[in-house]
Amino acid sequence: MHILVTGFEPFGNDEFNASQEAVSSLPRQLGEHQVLTAMLPVSFAASGKALESLLAKHQPDALICVGEAGGRNAITPERWAFNEDDARIPDNDGAQPRSAAIKANAPGRLDATLDPAAAVRALLAAGYEARVSEDAGRFVCNHTAYLAYSQPVPALFIHVPALRPPGVQATVGAETDASASQPRPGDLSQLSSALGIAILGSLAPGG
Repeated sequence: MHILVTGFEPFGNDEFNASQEAVSSLPRQLGEHQVLTAMLPVSFAASGKALESLLAKHQPDALICVGEAGGRNAITPERWAFNEDDARIPDNDGAQPRSAAIKANAPGRLDATLDPAAAVRALLAAGYEARVSEDAGRFVCNHTAYLAYSQPVPALFIHVPALRPPGVQATVGAETDASASQPRPGDLSQLSSALGIAILGSLAPGG
């Protein structure tokens, strides 16, 4: 099976994105699966176009999109994505849509087409903190998740904590969780390994 895994470039005032680090550090092979990785722009206008282009080019058997959530200390696969852009901060193009539909005349909510609970079970069994999330925010992560969940390919969006290298403080968070606090210090070096476990868990037969 070929899996396309995407992360995001840095955004806001930060020069680092934990999803970019975690995805870039994934091995090219996870179990029996071949892994392709790519980065998406933090842009409401461009992220969907970039994702569509990657899907057309690689034609993967499964899609995993990864973003960072500054207000969370656990890895949180997203059960749903909502048909709404409502940005608390501008994206990297300066756009800040408020209460805008992602797709007109489309469902208000789409379910993940890979099992988020199976990913969480795999993470918990390996000793990582994880939980299923039912709200991906309304920033570019949710926007991308909604587009991913509308694809014919099985898809899951996974939020990782906004971990940073030593001495670097994350300033993101409010775009995903309105009352976000800074994440506790964590081991950035383990994030890619945890992501690999989550991916394999979501792809396991029968969850």
